[in-house]
Amino acid sequence: MSVPERTSAEAFAEQVPGRLLAVSSGQSWKDLLVQIFSRQHTEESVIVPAVPEPMIVWILSGSAVVEERELGGRWTPVKVEAGDFYLTTSATPYELRWRATSAGPFETMHVYVSLPLFERAARDVHGESAGALRLREISGQKDPIVSLLLEQLRDELTASHAPSAVFIQGLAQTLAVHLVRAYGEIAAGPRRPPGALPAFKLRKVTDLMEARLDEEFDLGRFARAAGMSEFHFSRVFKKATGFSPSRYFIRLRMARARRLLRETSRSVIDIGLDVGYSSPSHFAQVFRREVGVAPTDYRG
Repeated sequence: MSVPERTSAEAFAEQVPGRLLAVSSGQSWKDLLVQIFSRQHTEESVIVPAVPEPMIVWILSGSAVVEERELGGRWTPVKVEAGDFYLTTSATPYELRWRATSAGPFETMHVYVSLPLFERAARDVHGESAGALRLREISGQKDPIVSLLLEQLRDELTASHAPSAVFIQGLAQTLAVHLVRAYGEIAAGPRRPPGALPAFKLRKVTDLMEARLDEEFDLGRFARAAGMSEFHFSRVFKKATGFSPSRYFIRLRMARARRLLRETSRSVIDIGLDVGYSSPSHFAQVFRREVGVAPTDYRG
C-alpha cells in the first residue's frame, strides 16, 4: 500500500497562512511528520484538504476562537488555549477560520501519524476488527497523555542535540496506541459518503488544482487525474466536497488571492493574474462575489 506521508501535510502547510518555525526530517521521524507554526492572529477562511493520515493540531501558545464547518455549512465555534488539541481524520475537505483572543504569539504544532504506524497500533489493540476502526474527531479538548507525548516530541524536535530514533519511535508508537484506545471506534458503515471520491484521489486532484490556479479550469484534466469520465468525476467530487469541481477551483483561487493580498504588497492586477484572471474587472467581480468586498477593500 502506497502511503502519502508528506504530500497532504506539505500542501496543508502551504495553504494555511503562517510561518513554519520547525519541521521534522530524516529517518528518525519516519513514522511522524511534526511541524511547528506561528499563526496569524486572524484568518477568515481556509479550506482544509482531506488527509488520509490521522492529524493532531496542538495549541502551543495563545488562545483563540476557532470555527469549523463543512463546505457551505454552518460554523461551529470552539474556544481554545494552550494545551488544547484537535484530532482530524477527515475524508473530505472542510473550512476553518479563527480569531486569536490573546496578545501574544499564537503557535500550533501539527503531528501527522503515518498510516502504517496507525494500522499497526489498531491491529495491536483490536486484532481482526482493526480494519473497521475509525478515530473520533476531537475539537479543542485537553488530554494529559497527548500533551505529555507532544511535549516530548516538541523538545526532541527543537533540541540542539541530534534526534534519537529510538526515543522518537517509542513516543510515536505510544501516541498511536493511545489514540486508538482513547478515540478509536469500530465502525459498521463506510468512512466516507457512499459513492464519494476516495480521499487519496481527492488529494491528488486538489493538489493538481492548487498547482494550476493560474490556468483555465480544465475539467477533463482533473477527471483524467482521477481516472474517471468527466460526468462520473463531477458527480463523485461534489459528493465528497459539497461543491462542483469548478466551484471548488474558484474557492481555491480566492483563498490564494486573500493570502497574497494580506501577506504581500503586490498589485491587485498581479495577484489577479496569479490566480488566473487576465481581466482586473473580472477578478474584482469574482472576488467581491466570493469574499463580500472588493480586493482593495480587503487589503485595507
